[in-house]
Amino acid sequence: MLATIAAVVVGAILAVVFAATVAVIAVMASALLGFAGLALRARRTARSRADGVIEARHLGGHHWVAYGWNERV
Repeated sequence: MLATIAAVVVGAILAVVFAATVAVIAVMASALLGFAGLALRARRTARSRADGVIEARHLGGHHWVAYGWNERV
């Protein structure tokens, strides 16, 4: 009788731990999908506004060189 009660208690604890693990994985997966959607939306938006963006190259340290700024209207 004591072994049965112990087995039920251990089974209940394992079930709660497993359910919590599945819930955490579901939350992390939904956050990952949300961030992926935001990244894809930002990528599309950046492509559509590329006509007003100038090109800049990093030369090292605090040195940058910008191209195309004098051709803007």
